[in-house]
Amino acid sequence: MNNEKLKNMFTGKRKNENLIALLIILIIVVISINYIWKDDNSKNDSNILINNNVMQVSSTEENYDETEKKLEDILATIDGVGKVKVMITYSSSSTFIPIYDENNKISNTTESDDSGGTRTIVENDEQKSIVYKENSDGTKEPITKNIESPKMEGAIITATGANNSEVKEKIISAVEAATGLATHKIQVFKMDEN
Repeated sequence: MNNEKLKNMFTGKRKNENLIALLIILIIVVISINYIWKDDNSKNDSNILINNNVMQVSSTEENYDETEKKLEDILATIDGVGKVKVMITYSSSSTFIPIYDENNKISNTTESDDSGGTRTIVENDEQKSIVYKENSDGTKEPITKNIESPKMEGAIITATGANNSEVKEKIISAVEAATGLATHKIQVFKMDEN
């Protein structure tokens, strides 16, 4: 009995309407599956990047400390500055941009019905996955295309000679030249000698 209903569904007057309804349902199902699958992949990719970020944060923090140390060393050599400490603030942590293996397939289908009407269906299948390299110990690591360093936002400097306006001006000029920060983003204070 079910087979007869199925046959009648695609042979009667409503043949075109039923086929269109079935096609719409099929398209919705395919789009839903694609959306869910793509969403799962993007979650996995972001986890990889977050984990990759965490692994390299320590080396990035070392770079921040190294920059501050170099500034402290050079500022201490300026006449009248004396003891000096530098703190630089950054906009965010480093962003790692991986290399992706991308595969795009586009297919065009033209359908025509009995009444002479035509329609074109365009399907775009896009797949994107991170490219990995295998280390000698068997672990996989994403290959990065680029590492965007964080932007310097400001600097705070304390120095024993900062009560002298000429020394303060020299410190601000030196930090501005070394970091590219605007003068209003560089704050200099007298260091407490106790």
